[in-house]
Amino acid sequence: MRRREFIVLLGSSAAAWPFATHAQQAGGMRRIGVLTGVSADDSENKASHTAFEQALQQLGWTQGRNVRIDYRFGGGDAAIIRRQAEELVALAPDVIVSTGSSSTGQILRATHTVPIVFVIVPDPVGSGFVDSLSQPGGNATGFMQFEYGLSGKWLELLKQIAPSLTRAMVLWDPAITAGIGQYAIIQSVATSAGVDLRPVNLSDAGEVERAITAFARSPNGGLVVTSSAWSVVRRDLIIALAARHKLPAVYFQRAFVANGGLISYGADFIDQHRRAAGYVDRILKGEKPADMPVQAPTKYQLVINLKTAKALGLDVPAHLQQIADEVIE
Repeated sequence: MRRREFIVLLGSSAAAWPFATHAQQAGGMRRIGVLTGVSADDSENKASHTAFEQALQQLGWTQGRNVRIDYRFGGGDAAIIRRQAEELVALAPDVIVSTGSSSTGQILRATHTVPIVFVIVPDPVGSGFVDSLSQPGGNATGFMQFEYGLSGKWLELLKQIAPSLTRAMVLWDPAITAGIGQYAIIQSVATSAGVDLRPVNLSDAGEVERAITAFARSPNGGLVVTSSAWSVVRRDLIIALAARHKLPAVYFQRAFVANGGLISYGADFIDQHRRAAGYVDRILKGEKPADMPVQAPTKYQLVINLKTAKALGLDVPAHLQQIADEVIE
């Protein structure tokens, strides 16, 4: 073989190497880790994961065929969430999807290299997950839950549906940045709404039950349940306590109202998981989280349970029923 022909052949082969490597990776099994702070048997969580897998399939990624999805659940326990985050990172996945601030924070403590797509995170910049919404800058991007201003809307809605309200217990998680931010906004509108606030930490179920029981002994009270893994895990307890003590309560998620809560206003979490599949697809095809902007919700839901309102002796204003996305009777 002539020297010139050898050099040309060598150059052609070298140029083909990156393509061959990419083709081999694309044809092989890719791995996705998913960490959520709530329990595996949570109905809303199951629906979200089903929507995520269906959206992935529409993009060409099918569980068991060309992608493996490893799920981990925290059950509202910080120690378990941390351990599950470390286990997922040890599996060396191509990308990890994290749900909520607690899960995302633990994943980011465990890795600065594995790409992360988060969902349902209220304040990714304030929490230190990204540098900015438009230019995340690190190994994480995703979908924020809401602007903090939405938190003030919860108290306003509660006041509209229960006009005699003068006291509100705010159930929150002060251990996360999002918990502090939500409470601050609620506090900022409380004075103009004529409502005195009492914050209660969600971390201890027994304390929550004792606090609500004591709070309900005085009239004109209500509950504001802020967004956190703790509140989701204790969803049934909170709804039952509100019903037992005849307390009107406002929530951040439709699932609370579907299970007997009074009213909720917040982002469509299932929609966020569908959209997350699009970001996962782009990362699996070579894009970097640092260059993918954090996106705000595109769907919000106002949901009212008229049966619960009737049990509380409340007349839901007609205008609220008209603008509601869903009215449960």
